Amino acid sequence: MKSKLKYLTKQSFKKKVNTKWFKAVNIILLVLFLFLANIDRIISLFGGDFQEEETILLKDESNVTDLLETTLTTLFSTYQQDRNYKVLRSEEDIQTLKENLNDQEKNIIIHLFDDEKNYLQAEVISYEEISLTTKQMIVSALQSVKEEVALQRSPLSLEEKNALMMPISIQMVTLNDQNSEENKEIVGMIAAFLFILPCFFLILMLVQMVGAEINDEKTTRSMEIIISNVSPQVHFLSKIYASTLFVVVQALLVFLYAVISFGFRMLFSGGGSLSGDMLNQVQMVLHTAQETGIVNLLLQGLPFLIILFLSSFFLYAIVAGVFASMTTSLEDFQQLQTPMMLIIMIGYYLAIMATQMEGAIFIKAVSFLPMLSFLIAPVLFLIGQLSLWELAFSSLITVIFTFIIFHFGLRIYKVGILNYSSSKLWRKMFQSLKKK
Repeated sequence: MKSKLKYLTKQSFKKKVNTKWFKAVNIILLVLFLFLANIDRIISLFGGDFQEEETILLKDESNVTDLLETTLTTLFSTYQQDRNYKVLRSEEDIQTLKENLNDQEKNIIIHLFDDEKNYLQAEVISYEEISLTTKQMIVSALQSVKEEVALQRSPLSLEEKNALMMPISIQMVTLNDQNSEENKEIVGMIAAFLFILPCFFLILMLVQMVGAEINDEKTTRSMEIIISNVSPQVHFLSKIYASTLFVVVQALLVFLYAVISFGFRMLFSGGGSLSGDMLNQVQMVLHTAQETGIVNLLLQGLPFLIILFLSSFFLYAIVAGVFASMTTSLEDFQQLQTPMMLIIMIGYYLAIMATQMEGAIFIKAVSFLPMLSFLIAPVLFLIGQLSLWELAFSSLITVIFTFIIFHFGLRIYKVGILNYSSSKLWRKMFQSLKKK
């Protein structure tokens, strides 16, 4: 039995992997990931410009050019990494500078002059509207320079000036050891990215794959030949194992494509500022994940999460196989799988809303329901609304329920795989449950 099961599983898996469609889709996915990771360079080849260059011309009548130039350069290099900025001094008169502004060169003039009452005044001149981020950087730099000028002219002692400029010392004290609301939102977004969306699409793929393969064997009448050589149980298990293995491999391939795309971006960045910005964002996400404790929670709950996901994949594959066995065409299977699709959609939306419904007994209760728990339980666990033991209990319930569904589903499968009539499907299913 084991050798036949292994052979059928291997053949079913090879059949899925060796198709032209599988190879074409994965090539498209890899190209798509590479395209998205380097979209700025691709657009630049067709005339797009992600490295816009702007020149900041300083016309100073207040003798603070050095300070403003240093402040602007620091701000732009830190926060505006998607553009190239040049900060230059100009000796021309302000009228000439205004006349030379045009739509070809993205120049900005900062005209500074003294103000006895307010210390410093500035006039920012441009041909077109300045982007909001650039405008904020300029305003921030001018405000910083004004404060420095005010301090220099102040009668305060050096110690008092230093004390005034020192950043405030803040101690964050949280009496409740649970994650804050802000952290929960961040963890919820990470959980959605890691679990909800991937699992949602993997389950959809799994259900369609099982139904299509079984209906194909029934349509070509190859099912009769297979069942004459192996038991329905072995055939059923081979479909479950092969389909589950396929979606797991596909998920790992997608993850590999993402890593390759990111590595390609970093390897051939050529010192591009956008690549550095992307790396900073990744580091920020990792730092945030570490601060919110999501990394430790993932490591603690990883064994139970793996069990929960695999058992859920098996569960959906079993149900899909049972439904497919009772139909004679893919169209009939599409109609019969509607309840499953509704369950997946309910779990998807409940998982998304979980972070907004803190303490809801209904959401927590649903996290223990098989066919829904694999979407909801991980999210609740990561935001601290589900303990490690509750996650383990949810996984255990799903495993037990999977065995029960397989036990009774096999009865339907034994009758359904050789059934070629599409009439009274539900009645035939319930009658099959009474047989042993």
